[in-house]
Amino acid sequence: MPYRWNHTSSSEQELRLWPHNSLPPRWAMRVVFSVFLFGLIPLMAVLGSVLLWGLLPFMLVTVLGLWLAIQSNYKARSVFEVLTLTGTQAHLVQHHPRRGPQEWTCNRHWARPEMHEHGGPVPHYVTLNGGGREVEIGAFLSEEERIALYDELTKKLREPVAQL
Repeated sequence: MPYRWNHTSSSEQELRLWPHNSLPPRWAMRVVFSVFLFGLIPLMAVLGSVLLWGLLPFMLVTVLGLWLAIQSNYKARSVFEVLTLTGTQAHLVQHHPRRGPQEWTCNRHWARPEMHEHGGPVPHYVTLNGGGREVEIGAFLSEEERIALYDELTKKLREPVAQL
């Protein structure tokens, strides 16, 4: 699962969430290089003719477009969230590459997770309520991961402080 609970001290827990990345950067380079090599195969038939210079720019633009799309995807997926639960506080920090960090703090006693099965931007949308605000958490997770996250958040927020 793309999230992990850490016990930072006897009375503090930290939940780190990040989006799943199915294509590591090393494999992204291999994919782009493979597309380039397979793009050269049809150009072999027109090697030595003027037609090569007409087709080559389109192949290069395709490879460049693929590379830029993968890089844009990596930048968009560099978002992550950190929820810190102490004895009295729940503190959520969402790090987004374009908006910067956004913070939410609430008394742990009043913080409660909610699951919106329908009507949210994604199915089984999970939010945290408290402190007069409602904030999303883990919107980039898959549906099954959001369901598991909701169950874990419900248990962790109900635990007495002594069990932390």
